[in-house]
Amino acid sequence: MNASSDQQLIRQSLDGDDSAFDELVTRYQDRLVHSLEFALGSRDDALEAAQQAFISAWRRLATFRHEAEFYSWLYRIAMNAAISRRRKQRIETTSLESLEEASGASPADPNPAADPAHPMSSEERVRIVRQALQEVAEEFRQPLIMKEMDGFSYEQIASILEIPLGTVRSRIFRARQELTERLKRVLGDDR
Repeated sequence: MNASSDQQLIRQSLDGDDSAFDELVTRYQDRLVHSLEFALGSRDDALEAAQQAFISAWRRLATFRHEAEFYSWLYRIAMNAAISRRRKQRIETTSLESLEEASGASPADPNPAADPAHPMSSEERVRIVRQALQEVAEEFRQPLIMKEMDGFSYEQIASILEIPLGTVRSRIFRARQELTERLKRVLGDDR
């Protein structure tokens, strides 16, 4: 699955061979959905964003610059779709705090883990880490996910996000700091 075979599939797609683009989708969909799931925090949202990214990539395939890797180009389209989706969700969502302020009532948490005496399972820790990651500012979270979850090099991240290499390093450092602070607040010093 090297870049030359990607290039060949792209050329075949541009020549009208729909099965060639289907092969690109099959090749990259699982990896892309997995990455988007971390970025969006939801498998359903990740699947929807990936689908939108593949549609957009297919429509813009003629604009693909062949010196780049196809997956890097696709990933950038997908992350832009994910960011747009997150912005739209923020606009449509009313915060729990504002509902509490308006009603004067605070809903009871039926989750047994809400009880401070309840021991935390590893599954709960994963959920907490994912939630804390979602709260890290987008500009810092995105490069961190690309580095730690997707395995991109600093150089690849800089190319995909079109930012200087030093900015990538700085944002990943800040993301790690912010994530650590959030986890300390939630988990305490026992993590």
